[in-house]
Amino acid sequence: MSAIAVEPSRRGIVGALPRAAARALLLPLGLAALWGLWEGYRWLGIRGHWTWPFKVNDTNMPHLSKIWHAFGQPLQPDGPPLRHYLWHYALFTGKEALAGFALGAVIGFLLAVVLAHSTLLRRGLLPYIVVSQTVPILAIAPMVVLGLGTKGVNPWVAVAVIAAYLTFFPVAINTLRGLHSPEPRALELMRSYAAGRWKILWRLRVPASLPYVFSALKISATASVIGAIIGETPASLQGGLGYAIVNFNQYYSTQPANLWATIIACALLGITFFLAVVLLERLVLKRAPEHVA
Repeated sequence: MSAIAVEPSRRGIVGALPRAAARALLLPLGLAALWGLWEGYRWLGIRGHWTWPFKVNDTNMPHLSKIWHAFGQPLQPDGPPLRHYLWHYALFTGKEALAGFALGAVIGFLLAVVLAHSTLLRRGLLPYIVVSQTVPILAIAPMVVLGLGTKGVNPWVAVAVIAAYLTFFPVAINTLRGLHSPEPRALELMRSYAAGRWKILWRLRVPASLPYVFSALKISATASVIGAIIGETPASLQGGLGYAIVNFNQYYSTQPANLWATIIACALLGITFFLAVVLLERLVLKRAPEHVA
C-alpha cells in the first residue's frame, strides 16, 4: 500500500519538472519573438518605404536596443538615469491605481449583490450601468477632477476615483453572473434547510462566484492602471506616468526612445497588477474541488 501511495506523488514531482522548465522558457522565448517581430517589421518597413498604417522610420520605430539604452541615460547632465524617474512615476501611479482598483472592486461586488437579490433593481439599473461605460473616459476625467477639486479632495484621490470608474463595471457584471451560477437544486436544498438569504449568499452564491470574480479582477487590474494614467492629465499631477507621457511626447521627434521607455514602464505596471491578481486567485482557489482533484 505504501508503494502505491508514494508512486503517484513521485510521478507528480517528475511531471512537474518539465512543466516548470517549459514555463521558465516561455518568457525569454516570448521576448525573443517580440524582438524579432519588431526588428523584422522595422527592417521591411524602412526597406519598402511603408507609410501605412504609419510611416516606418527611426522615429516611429526606433531600435529596441536604443529603447533599452534610454533607461540608463540621464535626462539632465549629471542627473539620475531615466529608470530612476520612471520607477518613482510608476510607484505614484501604482498608488492611485491600487486605490481605485480596491474602491471599484468593492463597489462592483456590493452592487452585484444588491442586483442579484432584486429583479426590479436589476432590470431598472443594469441598462444605466452598461450605458455608463459607453461614455469616453477622457470626457469624464476632467469633470471628476474639477468636481472633487472644488470639495478640497486631494488630486490623486480624484485620479483614484477615475480608476475605480473603469474597475467597477467588469466586477459588477461578472459577479452578478457568478451569483446566479449555482444550480437550482443547490438553492432548493439550502432553502429546504430554512437557510436565509444571507446564509445562501455566503455559503453558496459567493463561493460559486469566485471564479467569475477573479476573471473580472484580472480585467479590472489593468483597467485601473489605464484609468490612473488618463486621470493624471486633467489633474495636472507631476509625479506619475501620465505626466511622463505628456512630457516626453513633446520631445518625441528628437528623443523617441524616452516615450517608448515610458510606454514599457506603463505596460510593466499593468502586468504587475495582473500577476498580483493571478497569485491571489491561486491562493484563494487552490482548495477548490477542480484543483484538488
